[in-house]
Amino acid sequence: MTETLFTIPLWIDLSAVAIGAIQGAMFAGRFTDRRFDLFGVAMIGVVVGLGGGLLRDILLGGIPAALQSNWYLPVATGFALLGMLLQSLFNRLNPLIVGLDAVTIGLFAAIGTTKALSLGLPEVPALFVGVVSAVGGSIVRDVMLNVPIAVMHVGSLYAVAAGVGSGLLVVLFLLQVPITVAAIVCVIVTTVIRILAARFGWTLPQQRAIGSWPRWRAPASVARRRHD
Repeated sequence: MTETLFTIPLWIDLSAVAIGAIQGAMFAGRFTDRRFDLFGVAMIGVVVGLGGGLLRDILLGGIPAALQSNWYLPVATGFALLGMLLQSLFNRLNPLIVGLDAVTIGLFAAIGTTKALSLGLPEVPALFVGVVSAVGGSIVRDVMLNVPIAVMHVGSLYAVAAGVGSGLLVVLFLLQVPITVAAIVCVIVTTVIRILAARFGWTLPQQRAIGSWPRWRAPASVARRRHD
């Protein structure tokens, strides 16, 4: 087990929740064929801001951290409503929001992975918990809104960024690097990959149907020899 669990100050954790809630409200605002009331937007904000942490703690068999404090639910709800009211402003600040969102993905990945390691989980399951912590909120959001799950389609490498960061954390842990240092590396690497993916449109190779790959054709000289 890890000697100490990687922890961050409450205000930073709440800031990550707030950014997730704002992102949830901005996402809901893109639906032109649906109308969300205050309660609907608040629910989306809670799901996006707290979903990853809730799934993490459920997987680890503990009481969710969001239910052990009076702060998490009001912060998620309040910033979701703020995101709805000031959506035009946040749209103009989208590059900043993307950057802060990338940092929160790294933080959630680091917290989830180290919490799993501290409870004695093997390295691969701990990495999985870290990725779920990072992207769980968006998965629950998409299921809740009955839309395609974003992390399963061509996109900006949310899960990949979290997976690489969590993987590095696990490797450094095995090399007996202090857990705080390993977690900081996880946050930095995850943030950089996510920002670069959003900036340059990086994606993983897309699925192709069998038979759609270009077929190899013999050079003309070889083909002529066959006919001769």
